[in-house]
Order: sequence, then C-alpha cells, then structure tokens
Amino acid sequence: MTTPRFRLGILGSGKGSNFVAIADAIDAGTIPAEVALVLSDVEDSGILALARARGLRAEFIPPGKFRTRLEPGAEALMAARLREAGVDLVVLAGYMRMVKPPLLDAFPGRIINIHPSLLPAFPGLAAWEQALAARVPETGCTVHYVDAGMDTGPVIAQSAVPILPGDTPQSVHARIQEAEHRLYPEVVARLAATLPRLA
Repeated sequence: MTTPRFRLGILGSGKGSNFVAIADAIDAGTIPAEVALVLSDVEDSGILALARARGLRAEFIPPGKFRTRLEPGAEALMAARLREAGVDLVVLAGYMRMVKPPLLDAFPGRIINIHPSLLPAFPGLAAWEQALAARVPETGCTVHYVDAGMDTGPVIAQSAVPILPGDTPQSVHARIQEAEHRLYPEVVARLAATLPRLA
C-alpha cells in the first residue's frame, strides 16, 4: 500500500510565480508532496488561472469588505476548505492579506510565507523599495512561519541578494524573485519530508 502524499494548500492573490516554482519542483520530483488546493481572495488572479491550467483544484474565496484581511466568515470558509482537502501545510504565495483566526487556529505551526526582505528588516508592502530607500548593501527573501503579526513569525530560512549600483525597484525586485523561486521550493521540500501528516 502506498503512503498518502503530503498535501499542500496554497494561498495567493497575484500572478502566482512562487506557486509555479513550487508546482514545477513537485513535477520534477524534488518536493515530496502534492498541491491539494489553491485558494485566492482575487477572482481573476493569475494563480487561479495557472492552477486550473495544471488541472488542480482552485477556488476563489470572496474576501468581504476589509482591505488587509478576510472577513471572519471568509477566513472560516478558507480554513474549512483547506481541512476538507486534507492539507498538511498552508503555503502563502503572494497572499496579500493578514492571516487571522480561525485559519491560524486550524493550522498552528503549519502556515508559512515568503517575504521579499531579510526579516526583521523591511516588513510590510514593497519591501524592495524600502531596502533601496534605506541604502542598505543587500536585501533578500525570508521564509517564515506565519503568526498574527505582519511578517513577525519565526524565520525558517533566508537568501541574501546584493543591491547593485544603478539598481531600480524593478531590478531589485526581479533579483529577489529569482532567489524566492530557489528558496521557497527548498524549504517546502524540507518541511514535506520532515513534518508528520495531519490526517
């Protein structure tokens, strides 16, 4: 009898480039897991279109009236969908809302995010612009566990990216994304290989 595969639930709001990096690594056999469900708070998001093109279950969750977080009912629905799908790890991939209970309570220590800076430096939006404005010599990306704060959860792994003379926000962001697409699949692979399944 084959052992059921570790199951990922991926949440995203945008184009889905980190989702693609993870899905490609699964297809290549470097992540011992499968994507059970992709959820988005944006109905026409790229991540939903990309997931559906791969034949994956993908669903829009109407976010409600708040700009930075889901309404409690929407968050409860999201948690329920993830539990129904047998998800073992929730992976935020360009998900632009704060995660609150009941999602945090449903998956304690099982929600991760990637942020485009070397946390704790430059939390929040447009971190690459913050780094450029601060004139630091390097920035990067951080994979961290998600808690109720903004980019405040425990750090799992980081990858540094130099800031070069003549850099623009766009060039720094592109270099960070290249690092993200390497680091995030590595971390997901490690967690999928070491965490016990929830179901």
